[in-house]
This record gives sequence, C-alpha cells and structure tokens, in this order.
Amino acid sequence: MRQMISFPCGDDLLAGTLDTGELATAILIVSGGNEIRSGAFAGQATMAAHFAALGYPVFRFDRRGVGESEGLNTGFENSADDIAAAVAAFRNAAPRTERIVAFGNCDAASALALFHHKLSIDALILANAWVIDAPSGDAAQSPVPNADAIRARYWARLKNPRSLIDLLTGKIDLRKLAGGLASAARKQPASGLAAELATALARSAVPITVLVAQRDTTAMAFMGAWQSGIFADVQARPDVRLAQFDTASHGFADAASRHWLFEQIQSQCQAPFNPSPVKESERRE
Repeated sequence: MRQMISFPCGDDLLAGTLDTGELATAILIVSGGNEIRSGAFAGQATMAAHFAALGYPVFRFDRRGVGESEGLNTGFENSADDIAAAVAAFRNAAPRTERIVAFGNCDAASALALFHHKLSIDALILANAWVIDAPSGDAAQSPVPNADAIRARYWARLKNPRSLIDLLTGKIDLRKLAGGLASAARKQPASGLAAELATALARSAVPITVLVAQRDTTAMAFMGAWQSGIFADVQARPDVRLAQFDTASHGFADAASRHWLFEQIQSQCQAPFNPSPVKESERRE
C-alpha cells in the first residue's frame, strides 16, 4: 500500500511517500540534484513499488524547496536536517522497522556519505557519487567532465575499431585528438568534496556498498578519485564493497541496468545485521 505523508523539518512541511511492507529491514531513497521523489521517468517510484512487493517498507521524500515540500532549496550540502527529518518520519510511520538501508544516486549519495553518521541509518548504498566541486544544486544539472572522465572516454574511443578507421580516413581531426589527449594526461588533484567523502566514509560505522555506472561521466570522475589514493582507508574496510556495471545510464534507467541495480540493493538488504549498542541507545533517546 502506498501512503502520502507530510512531516516537519524545522518550520517547513516536507512531502514523503511510504510504500508499506512487513519486513524489519526498510529502504530510504534520497533523491539527487533537484529531482522530485518519484525520480526521473518515475524511476524511484518504480524502485519503491518493486521492493515493497518483496516486503520491504520504502520511504522517499522531497527535500525543502523541491517538489511538494515547503522551504528553501539550499542544495545537497545543506540537506542533513531534511534527511534526518525523513528518517524520523519513516521510523514513525513504519514502527516495526529495525534497520534502514539508505540509497542515494549522484549528489544524494554524497549527502548520505557526509551526513549519515548523524542519523539512524544502518547501511549505505551510494551510486555514482558526486565528487566534482560545483555550486550547490548544480550536481545533477552540470556534469562537467574532469581529467579522469576525459581519460576514460578517450580510452574507450581508442579501443573501438571504428575509431581507427575514422582516424585513417581523416574523419578524426588529429590536432583536436592531440589536444584532448594532452588534457587527459594532466593529473588533477582530488576535489575538496572527494576528500570530505573519503574522511566521512573512513570513520563510518555502517556497511557501505558503492555502485558505479562505468560509462557515466559523474561515475568516471568518482572512480578517478576512488583510485587516487584518498579513499585508501575506505577501501581497506572489510564492510565496504564496490560493484560496477557497464552502462552509460547515470540513473540505471534501462532494463538491464535497473535489474542489476535492484540486485545490488537487495543483496545489501539481505546482509546480516548486528546493531551496535550505541545505535540502539541513540534510538531510545
């Protein structure tokens, strides 16, 4: 059953949607960019229906200033209170919930990474996390490729036999190709946001699944940061898992990508859960 819920966040009322389920593990979906809670092409609504049919309660919401929610939209960097209010509303609406697995794509993944330690969240699923330093709210709107994304794109083109034919027949401008390769060769320092995510995830107390759409520009930038060494402490943790899928779909919108994404989420939901005494005491407070 699907229910519309209003809940407070400071002086504002936020809009949420609960898909009910009987299981004790529940799924919180956090929207990326300025996307409403149904998701692009109703992708998040479809996800919620899918997992609710399997018995998982699922909650999604519009943060302040987005969709049906009141207030001022100040971007993902300032969404900690919105997510906290959504978690509280979710637990109140689904009181049998013992464990919340939180999913976010793009800057929603970044927000969860940054703020989850303040929240009653038990596991993270972070897809195509946004690591490019950009003004608030621009993440989903302006996926500016950095050197890592440029390198990945050129490498993919050079591996394509068709590109060799285009090169030999003069269809590829050699001067532009040389300039592009020179740009791709330049090493960029890790962004400030990437460093913040690395620090937050290294001190996290919950299991983390990192999902990557291999040919997505935002994901390429993330993988450049992931492989740069700043995430070394995160990668060393036994409860951190990285999974990649060969798609250019940022939102895993095609059927094959969506099937893979749902499998990854269900795998995390089915993982053993041992709540820490600290978390339980925090909840009682």
